[in-house]
Amino acid sequence: MLEHGGRLRAAAQRYGIPLSDWLDLSTGIAPEPWPVPPIPLDAWALLPEEDDGLAEAACACYGAVHALPVAGSQAAIQALPQLFAPARVGVLAPSYAEHALAWQRAGHRLIPLAGGEIEARLDELDVLVLANPNNPTGERFEPSRLLDWQARLARRGGCLLVDEAFMDCTPEYSLAVHSQRPGLVVLRSFGKFFGLAGVRLGFVLAEAALLARLHERLGPWTVSGPARALGRQALGPASGVARERRAGQLQAAGQRLAEMLDAHGLTPDGGTALFQWVRTPEAVQLHDFLARRGILVRLFETPASLRFGLPADEAGWQRLARALADPVRPGRSEFIRDRVKMIADESAPTCKESSWPL
Repeated sequence: MLEHGGRLRAAAQRYGIPLSDWLDLSTGIAPEPWPVPPIPLDAWALLPEEDDGLAEAACACYGAVHALPVAGSQAAIQALPQLFAPARVGVLAPSYAEHALAWQRAGHRLIPLAGGEIEARLDELDVLVLANPNNPTGERFEPSRLLDWQARLARRGGCLLVDEAFMDCTPEYSLAVHSQRPGLVVLRSFGKFFGLAGVRLGFVLAEAALLARLHERLGPWTVSGPARALGRQALGPASGVARERRAGQLQAAGQRLAEMLDAHGLTPDGGTALFQWVRTPEAVQLHDFLARRGILVRLFETPASLRFGLPADEAGWQRLARALADPVRPGRSEFIRDRVKMIADESAPTCKESSWPL
């Protein structure tokens, strides 16, 4: 299996730092969990009922026509490729690696594509898979462009799959309202925005016929009763104001993180409300430097980069700031040198034409 963020126990063992002493910024999950309401006893005692209103709550919240609840969007990522005949599948790269792995395992031909390559190569594809906003780069695609790509694919019987796991704070980019179109599949995650990844809940938004096939493939009772009860509460209309407030708070936190990284010479190359992505040739060294101080961030080898999630409290923010300001931090001396040179260049007098006598 692929490695992901988290894995805090492995880091604690490797670096000899107790679990309780870590600042985990590796997952891209909202650091403050949504308040969990009382769960009715029936949700624990009885088999889940699929006509309990959860799908309808998701449709109303996301603006979709049809929705299938699943045990985290990961369940759909693994199952969806099995519904398609062998195809040429363009996969955004770098991106969430589970997509490429799932389509490859299902026997499809993979074509990795950078965002800027998709337009020119779309006619080579039967299926296009991308995340919007992308993870880990934070790259965003305008809905109008995605809908154009979807229409071109659909005319040939193809499909566009958009993973909107990090979309909740930027709903203006979402294709959920168009997800009933043939040849369009949209995935939504519950755990990231609500800070409840352990619930294992997600949604597939698509035309009814495809959702029926996916439902048949996944089988009954894929989402637990307690998860369904919690999902109905969090996605319901009574929680709308709280969701909007949460989105605003996460946007502000994401901006604060971007500014903090920039102030310490690690200007993000992209990001979302829930994470910031920094490309640096010293990614491995910086990851190790932070880990030795009990701060876990997500390391990517290709391209060499780090993804920083949000601290959960002010103590965490200050702890990260101190580590980034440490004089022995990899890249710190170069940053100071470049900043001093920039200040010197800006303050140096300029002379368009010499007034000195020759």
